[in-house]
Amino acid sequence: MASGLKKNSPQKKEKDLFHVIHKVPSGDGPYVRAKHAQLVQKDPEAAIVWFWKAINAGDRVDSALKDMAVVMKQLDRVEEAIEAIKSFRGLCPRNAQESLDNILIDLYKKCGKVDEQIVLLKHKLKLIYLGEAFNGKPTKTARSHGKKFQVSIKQETSRILGNLAWAYMQKSNFVAAEVIYRKAQMIDPDANKALNLCHCLIKQARYDEANVVIEDVLQYRLLGSDALKTRRRAEELCLKLEAKQLQDIPLLSNLPGLSFEDDFVEALERMMNEWAPTRSRRLPIFEEISNFRDQLAC
Repeated sequence: MASGLKKNSPQKKEKDLFHVIHKVPSGDGPYVRAKHAQLVQKDPEAAIVWFWKAINAGDRVDSALKDMAVVMKQLDRVEEAIEAIKSFRGLCPRNAQESLDNILIDLYKKCGKVDEQIVLLKHKLKLIYLGEAFNGKPTKTARSHGKKFQVSIKQETSRILGNLAWAYMQKSNFVAAEVIYRKAQMIDPDANKALNLCHCLIKQARYDEANVVIEDVLQYRLLGSDALKTRRRAEELCLKLEAKQLQDIPLLSNLPGLSFEDDFVEALERMMNEWAPTRSRRLPIFEEISNFRDQLAC
């Protein structure tokens, strides 16, 4: 009886409530101490020290590595975070690799490593093609602003393609970005990618096509959840488009062409079929890219 009272004592209830409020795991290992330093003491430097100790001790290595990278990013220690993930991800289980890739892409964005982003995004597309994304499941649970929701393979594919196209935009390769944005829109259209596509078309002086894209966004309710922000951006692009048309700028002869690596082009072409996840474990998710390339070569 005494042990039962001790088990449900006010002190234990208070301790349990503390963990719930501060979202700190229970226990006394280095990972728990790292989270306490991060979330309760608000001491990121001390948290990093304890995260390192957790990794070296084999205490929840995948969580420690991911959380440490996030804290390092907050302290602008991005290069260090990248090296930590690349050096220690081999100690993490297979089901943690996808989230580590996502953190790594975010770190590459933070420090402007565009080429590294492109390589990793192509790798993620390859995993989808092979049926290995989401650990072989058709959906995964994601979290945003404290809310959980389900993401399908199609949605994830469109998201990755959108990020890949954005990376090519940072390299001023608007032709490649356009091709990829169009494929992303065929899979899971949204206003943000549509307006980025419009930007690509404006950069290529293809103003009529850009107008069509903007009209699609404004008239066919592609505005999405953040409608006001999207409408403002669309209106800004309209003004930019009008200014460009008035200037009557000729199409530049040195626009960058598609510079995909040969192996990636071949893999992407094989993937460019209609969505048919029931045909095989491999998921052919795109349409043929060759027509776009032939048109661009003309």
